[in-house]
Amino acid sequence: MDRNNQQAKKREIAPDSSDATILVNRYGNISYVNEQAQEQFGYSEQELQGKCLDELLPEITLLETEEGKVVHQYGQHRNGGVFSIFYRINSFKLEQESYYLIVFHSVKDSSRLKKQQSYPLKELVDLQFALDESTIVAFTDSKGKITYVNEKFCEVSKYSAEELIGKDHRIINSSYHSKDFMRNLWTTISNGEVWRGEIKNKAKDGTFYWVDTTIVPFIDEKGQPYKYLAIRKEITEYKRVVAELKNSLNELIDLKFALDSSSIVAITDQKGKIKYVNDQFCSISKYSRQELLGQDHRIINSGYHSKEFFRDLWRTISSGKVWKGEIKNKAKNGAYYWVDTTIVPFLNEKGKPYQHLAIRHEVTQRKNAEEELQKMMTRIIDVQEDERKRLSRELHDGIGQNLYSHLITINRLQAEISHPLLDQMQDEATEIIEELRDLSWELRPSVLDDLGLIPAIRSYLVRFSEHHNINVHFDCYLASRLSSNKEITIYRIIQEALTNIRKYAEVDEAAVTIRQMDEEIRIVIEDKGKGFNVNEVSRGVGLFSMEERAKASGGSISVNSEENKGTKIILEIPI
Repeated sequence: MDRNNQQAKKREIAPDSSDATILVNRYGNISYVNEQAQEQFGYSEQELQGKCLDELLPEITLLETEEGKVVHQYGQHRNGGVFSIFYRINSFKLEQESYYLIVFHSVKDSSRLKKQQSYPLKELVDLQFALDESTIVAFTDSKGKITYVNEKFCEVSKYSAEELIGKDHRIINSSYHSKDFMRNLWTTISNGEVWRGEIKNKAKDGTFYWVDTTIVPFIDEKGQPYKYLAIRKEITEYKRVVAELKNSLNELIDLKFALDSSSIVAITDQKGKIKYVNDQFCSISKYSRQELLGQDHRIINSGYHSKEFFRDLWRTISSGKVWKGEIKNKAKNGAYYWVDTTIVPFLNEKGKPYQHLAIRHEVTQRKNAEEELQKMMTRIIDVQEDERKRLSRELHDGIGQNLYSHLITINRLQAEISHPLLDQMQDEATEIIEELRDLSWELRPSVLDDLGLIPAIRSYLVRFSEHHNINVHFDCYLASRLSSNKEITIYRIIQEALTNIRKYAEVDEAAVTIRQMDEEIRIVIEDKGKGFNVNEVSRGVGLFSMEERAKASGGSISVNSEENKGTKIILEIPI
């Protein structure tokens, strides 16, 4: 075909520069159309979604059409008209599903809307035009010398036609491929067979580019190739994306390996059914993978955590948020183990979780150590309270009684003898007795053991207000007495909190509130004084003591404070 005639024909037809593209599944139903295809067939994207391809191309046969081969047929426009069209088909698999990508090259010359057989020569012109617009084309002689290149070849290689004609393809050799690769290529086409593959070439400016290549031998009457047609499609971007995807896949594989080596991993669906567990999960739970898949996590529930604990967990991940916490589980053999857990929801396009990834690290040894430490701290607190109680009794019943006897003796002497030293001794004895009573009270008020928490607190608040001129408002509701351990805990924490108010708050009022809820006792001690920044002030002995006492009773304590706005301490202890 004369190139000048071809150029004239290009100007006459003037097609779009972009390819119309349609993606269909193996049943021929349309999954995707680009804008050019929508315009070409006269439909919107929504109208084409799911439509059968043969409504647009009545003569198309997906399974029988050779991949990569340019086919000419007639398309069916939405308005009922037909138009001449060239296309090629490529198939691929995605997640085990087969798909077909159809790339169209339309011819806009309306005079050609006749039967194919009436003008075969002109359709060959259209075919060459479609190839030249979308494809890199070159002819070589039997020895591989280039005899023709199209504009696409020059555009991609950065060489002019004059620089290429008469040369062989070594001019664009990138040295990427081995000698065996090139030898196999020449062996194939020299035998008159079509060769297909991907080649990495080097442009004149030194840049590299990839081409998907088909080389077709032209055979003479003796069955020998006398020239070759090389049809190439640039796939540099495709190769780059594939390389990035491969790297990403490798990174994901490495990440999965790292997770599987170091963590207990499970994936569940949105209903909590287990879809995947790694070897670490099976190893620690003592269940096989077959026993776990399809189950939910109740299979390893230890019964340690409350229903509210798991309700909170599910509320968090169901709303698309990450949940973090520690969970005590039960293995198949009955052994208990603790895991530090992070559960990450995977969200769909509507922002709703469709599955959850749970990453866990075993912390059984640490939790056991914490439990032992807590038991030891509880024991220390109990011993400390017993010692306080003993000292308080000895001061009150022992030294206190002796001093009181001495005071009586002094009073009797004063009745018989009048002397300033006796008056001094009386005052000093009275003062010492009062100090011993205060010390005994601080160590362990007897009213706490005899009458219970509420009378002890009321008595303490009266003494506190009298001594420190701080009026404490007390509001209390308890239906019954608590265990000795819980009463001592509440009393000591209130005592410590009011001591801190006296030292640091700079106020003349405070408040103590005790409320019995359904499942817990809630105590609030607050003031409107100086306050402090919780994040900047280090935890002192007093706060540490309060926290340990709360833990020993199975409760928790929180401190909320703001500078110049006061402090609120909240203690919660289960009933």
